[in-house]
Amino acid sequence: MSYYDIDAILTDAQKVPCTFEVDVPGLGYLESSSSSPDIKAGTRIQLPLWLAEMLAVSQRLGTLTNVITLDIPTALAPRVQNALKADPRTVELRALATHFYGLGERVLGLFEEEELCDVLINTYKLRAAEIADLAHNPQGAIGGEAGAFLRGLDEEERQLFRTAHESSKAMKLYMGDRAAGKK
Repeated sequence: MSYYDIDAILTDAQKVPCTFEVDVPGLGYLESSSSSPDIKAGTRIQLPLWLAEMLAVSQRLGTLTNVITLDIPTALAPRVQNALKADPRTVELRALATHFYGLGERVLGLFEEEELCDVLINTYKLRAAEIADLAHNPQGAIGGEAGAFLRGLDEEERQLFRTAHESSKAMKLYMGDRAAGKK
């Protein structure tokens, strides 16, 4: 992803849960429910992914302890993973995170979660097949379960649907022109 990629910027802005391991003076405003000017050790807070990542790897930058412990985001929690294992097509990824796969990719770079990796790969494969089917048959995608499925697509899946749909339209136009030219 590029520095100017809006999807990367929006992925980095998604909030992730973390726990502060040390007292941090002057950052109490990050915790909206606190009137203290400082953040105390043990405080759980939601931070943007870009900030949480920097604080989580701070031990490698020369501090004695980590400033925070980064937790798995709720969009990728075991409960969600179990739902995705059962039937990925029934989970509204957009409601969990608008850039679900981008968040998953970034989290996999921070955690060694082989099971999460497998779940995300299988989810993408199954959902991509469904997306391709709906993109080539848009009449069936308008209502019912298909409409609910399409509303739950994350941004990457929406782009995949648009590309597959435009490809299908272009192919039909090409085949129609070709058939007309042969007559």
